[in-house]
Amino acid sequence: MEVILMERIAKLGQMGDVVNVKPGFARNYLLPKGKARRATKENIAHFETQKAQLETQNLERRADAEAVAGKMNDVSVVLVRQAGEAGQLYGSVNARDIADAVTKAGYDVNRNQVSLDQPIKMLGLHPVVVNLHPEVDVTVIANVARSADEAETQAKTGTAVLSQAEEDARAEAEVIHEAAADEAVAEQAETIFEDGAAPEATDEVAEEAGEDTAPEVAASDETAEETTEETADTDDSGDGEEANKAE
Repeated sequence: MEVILMERIAKLGQMGDVVNVKPGFARNYLLPKGKARRATKENIAHFETQKAQLETQNLERRADAEAVAGKMNDVSVVLVRQAGEAGQLYGSVNARDIADAVTKAGYDVNRNQVSLDQPIKMLGLHPVVVNLHPEVDVTVIANVARSADEAETQAKTGTAVLSQAEEDARAEAEVIHEAAADEAVAEQAETIFEDGAAPEATDEVAEEAGEDTAPEVAASDETAEETTEETADTDDSGDGEEANKAE
């Protein structure tokens, strides 16, 4: 379905743009809220006659939204919910809950202005975008806690308040993770040794073995020489005795 936008719509276009959208999106959201009109010749011609006025009104609304956004920059709303020791909520926090909390804080916001992809299901500090104008967004903090005291602690520390059991479990998980990392490094070192270091080590051992056996070989050679000399002396002595007998 073709519609003409009466204001800027994120991911669709600017005021006055003629865009093609799904019929359901047009009928259920754009048309009922006055954000668009059917792109008929009459509506397009009517828009052109009012374009200057609409643009002026848009600038005024944007200026008002920017002023409010300046005040909301540091807004944090507390939402108290029941939760388990691990921080999992027994339920969830949705866009309406956040809009109501922001409104109670003094800023008029409805659930359609809260940009939340999925409900919040964990304790902690959650940044949430609020759309004050098609061209103006502001981020507020949804402080989800079990109690007002826990919410105050979370605001100071910047982290969710968990039970001691959960803290211990997280610490144990970190230790296991570090041990696994060390084991992976050791396995990698073994792989490197098997692929390339072993032959080098063997050569080194051979060199050391050669150095160790060299003195032994030299000693054996010296012993052999001494034995040869002794044998020669014995032979010379025997020849002398035989000569004396002959005389």
